[in-house]
Amino acid sequence: MNELESMRDQLRAIDEELFALVARRQRIGLEIGRRKVEAGMPTRDFSQEKTVLQRAANWAREHDLSVDLAERIMLQLIDASLTAQEQSRVVGQGGGEGKRVLVIGGAGKMGGWMARFLSSQDFVVDVADPRGPVAGFGHLSDWHDSDLDHDVIVIAAPIRASRDILQQMVQEPPQGLIFDIGSLKTPLREPLLELAAAGAKVTSIHPMFGPDTDLLSARHVIFVDVGVPHATQAARSLFDSTMALQVQMDLESHDRVIAYVLGLAHALNIAFFTALASSGEEVPELTQFSSTTFDAQLEIARSVSQENPNLYFEIQSLNAYGLDALEALASAVAQIRSVVESEDEASFADLMTTGKRFLERRLAG
Repeated sequence: MNELESMRDQLRAIDEELFALVARRQRIGLEIGRRKVEAGMPTRDFSQEKTVLQRAANWAREHDLSVDLAERIMLQLIDASLTAQEQSRVVGQGGGEGKRVLVIGGAGKMGGWMARFLSSQDFVVDVADPRGPVAGFGHLSDWHDSDLDHDVIVIAAPIRASRDILQQMVQEPPQGLIFDIGSLKTPLREPLLELAAAGAKVTSIHPMFGPDTDLLSARHVIFVDVGVPHATQAARSLFDSTMALQVQMDLESHDRVIAYVLGLAHALNIAFFTALASSGEEVPELTQFSSTTFDAQLEIARSVSQENPNLYFEIQSLNAYGLDALEALASAVAQIRSVVESEDEASFADLMTTGKRFLERRLAG
């Protein structure tokens, strides 16, 4: 036992040294980020990341360690450095300069993310939400109590509520930049277009990430222009200091794509855990015999099950193209069942081959 405790002490000392080295690495990474800003260089350098990963793989082989382990550790360290560099750049290049922002629905998850994001750019942020105040920001229980003279107004309410808020603003459009962050756009089409016709500086955006996101590299932000290009450009400029991928779409294309990107993906996972829940099998027992695929799917389904059911229902029910995606899912399941029932192995193989080709093209593109 004394020898065991001695070895544990050695591990604790090594762990402490590891964290000290990680902290040192972070500090150097931040300095590199500052130098990049001064030189006008992008934060992310994919060729350098490839070099770092290859170097880690070589070191792993030299020390008889798993290359996969080395790469996973290094990717975590790279992400941590990039997150710190991006956040530093956002703060350093933020164009808020004390301008005022009102986030309607800021007590929600994505509303809170927008409030923190804009605050980090030196905007003065107020939150209007009946659910109560958010620490660090001014608060209004009702957005109607605001004079709406803010430089930016972000509507982060549920889709139906966002539609009502936009519609009420049509009567006396605010002068500042106005945009919603809803997952669907066609339900908001009428008030968005009416605001644009009334001369409002209005646009619409869709952050394609969750509220726990720190690093925006490789994350998409969709911008939907509703006829006021300078408003869309102003909204895009809010993300210029990040590494987010900016995509511009029209109203109809956005919801048609989202029916599959969100609607189909959500429905697939809801169907998965619904089937498990109604099967009579207990998850603890299933996980004793689980496969790599099952474990991965179970983790995604678990994440989906913890999301806001009201928001997910809106994404399914308010999208004019939503039933197309659900029909495609139902048809695919029926097709699989048909070939299995008929013991048609060739057709089953064709399904997988077709899917493989589609996904290879998708990933290659």
